[in-house]
Amino acid sequence: MTDMAVLGVDSSTQSCKVEIRELTSGRLLGTGSAAHPAAYPPSSEQHPRDWVAAFIAATHAALARCASVPEIKAIAVAAQCHGLVLLDEHGDPLRAAKLWNDTTGAPQLAELTKRIGAQRWISSVGSLPTAAFTIAKLAWIAQHEPQVLDRTATLLLPHDYLTFWLTGARVTDRSDASGTGFFNTEAGRWITEYLELAAGARDWRAMLPAVLGPCDRAGTVRAAAAQALGIESDGSDIVVAAGGGDQHAAYLGLGLRDGDQYIGIGTSGVVATSSRTAVFDPSGMVDGVADLTGGYLPLVSTLNAARVGETGARLLGTDLAGLAELALAAGQSQGPVLVPFLDGERKPDRPSARGGFVDITSHTTREELARAFVEGPLLSLMSARDSLRACGVDVSGGAVAVGGGTRSAATLQLLADLLDDEVTVLDADEATARGACVQAAAVAAQLDVGGLTDLAKRWQPEVRTSATPRATGRDLAALRARWSELAAAPVLDAEARP
Repeated sequence: MTDMAVLGVDSSTQSCKVEIRELTSGRLLGTGSAAHPAAYPPSSEQHPRDWVAAFIAATHAALARCASVPEIKAIAVAAQCHGLVLLDEHGDPLRAAKLWNDTTGAPQLAELTKRIGAQRWISSVGSLPTAAFTIAKLAWIAQHEPQVLDRTATLLLPHDYLTFWLTGARVTDRSDASGTGFFNTEAGRWITEYLELAAGARDWRAMLPAVLGPCDRAGTVRAAAAQALGIESDGSDIVVAAGGGDQHAAYLGLGLRDGDQYIGIGTSGVVATSSRTAVFDPSGMVDGVADLTGGYLPLVSTLNAARVGETGARLLGTDLAGLAELALAAGQSQGPVLVPFLDGERKPDRPSARGGFVDITSHTTREELARAFVEGPLLSLMSARDSLRACGVDVSGGAVAVGGGTRSAATLQLLADLLDDEVTVLDADEATARGACVQAAAVAAQLDVGGLTDLAKRWQPEVRTSATPRATGRDLAALRARWSELAAAPVLDAEARP
């Protein structure tokens, strides 16, 4: 008997992951993945054609792992946010896409902030854009490659492009649109005035995608796309959902509700929760972006997370497992302390910052250094959580950690210690792809937003592992205060150094 199924996509910075799940139960039928070309700041770019190739390869791999060939009824795509995709009049990419961690637009962003005004920008879009936001990349293109903009017919985000490849529809959703720097989430409209300030007067409305709601349909799969993916259909009966941003889809895929603490430890670090009301942070630390259920997902996203551990392992002559073992063997000393702004930082907005290691003495051990490499990004996330609380955001729910960094026992333990609370990891290897499956299933069943959130809760994964806080003998409040003092030091920024 053929399984009716949905297909969820997570097109991240590193790779494309695909999950195929049974339509009504959410049972996992098959998974697949394919790598994307490596991309690192400051000039971090990938070509959209590479995303398509990885999507096709990952889908073939997922289908091959299914016990029998499923009948795909719906697809949803989630992807890395903020990237800039420019298409010509034929729908072909004009250049490689600038990614979220491309910081080359920092000077243009700084000038835009002066022209628009920080508080005006926050009150209109819910966030104070950084170099990660789409508008900074557009401003860079306008200054350095104006001929590309002259040929641009359509401006899309990464998940939009894969949806476009599937359907031919130029659409996006609230969650991804809210990370551009030129979309008002409360009013549900693009702010073309900001685009004119960033890149000059053009017919921007004609270039921008339509913004869909959480349960809206983008269209159906084109026959050519269905054939490329290896789906046994001409595609006309396969619905494509609106899709969304990666962190937003992961939150949905984990079945989390308002007040729950989502702590992402991957390439970037994220602390988020969902809310029914919009959040505006005058300090600019909290991004008041939209979620995938018609509400909001106030979050703080840092640039330096799991890769800091990779750097620490390399410098200490070990691997990630060895780094974790060393970190857990560290004693009760307070330091040393790492401020992990290794590749600049996104929140706080300091693209020229570099990391700082302090409180090293002649008695410092290798174990203590390892602990600092693991703990540094977590201290960033604790500061991010403080910023959410300062905006009146409820983060009293349980703490759920996600991302590749959760494979480290040391990361989970040190996070539980810092939170002084239990941290759980749910049994979801690919929370983002899972969330895309949830959305696809809701759209296939023609559910409303209430039905979507109920479905996410019914499909919520079980707890895989957890960590509870230890009696470390360390003054963790003093450690956090010390970290905050060091993180604020201007000497970490390139322009402040002699």
